[in-house]
Amino acid sequence: MKTLAEILQKQENIKVIAPEIAYKDYVALDLSTKTTDKINLPLTDAKAFEEFVEDHLDKNNAKVAFGGYLEQRNLYQRSTVFKDANIEERNIHIGLDLWIKAGTPVLAALDGKLHSFQNNTALGDYGPTLILEHQIQGETFYTLYGHLSLESLAEKTEGQSVLKGEVIATLGAAPINGDYAPHLHFQIIKDLQGKKGDYPGVCALKDVGFYQENCPDPALLLKIK
Repeated sequence: MKTLAEILQKQENIKVIAPEIAYKDYVALDLSTKTTDKINLPLTDAKAFEEFVEDHLDKNNAKVAFGGYLEQRNLYQRSTVFKDANIEERNIHIGLDLWIKAGTPVLAALDGKLHSFQNNTALGDYGPTLILEHQIQGETFYTLYGHLSLESLAEKTEGQSVLKGEVIATLGAAPINGDYAPHLHFQIIKDLQGKKGDYPGVCALKDVGFYQENCPDPALLLKIK
């Protein structure tokens, strides 16, 4: 039987946002600690963060900024969801971020069904979130879509079918999406570990091995380079 990585690599023509934008119009964006420390980005100011992203796009004549898989970040220190006196700091990002304006359509990566959805409202969390379930060649796995608009959760039903490329949501603005510049957090998950409507998108350094195995690099599927 093929591994999930092999199955993902075989899929073609996958888009999860704005299908009219070609990958040649994407640009990498490094938000690791070494970068954000150097530029003194005001991480607690979503508007300033959005202006920073838009400036990066303008300078590179691009329409979407992407990156973040296994990136160590200090973006999360403002929130007790990721750092407080009782838990080890979580600062390793285990999904792929796609930075573009609020309202941008979000697409189902593959055929499947809606596993669950939820508004994760804590500061720095996902905000409105969808999780789809997929089955290919006997392998069951999941894709997570975070930082959506509140309208994206309307009229949703667990178990409803979705088709590859179907518009399933739109991106949310900062007041709704966890207080970030607008973007899609896209993540592949082998085992949801019993969770619904939520799954960690950031892990502690000591847990990287587990999450790297359980959450394969989305580039295997999207083929963004």
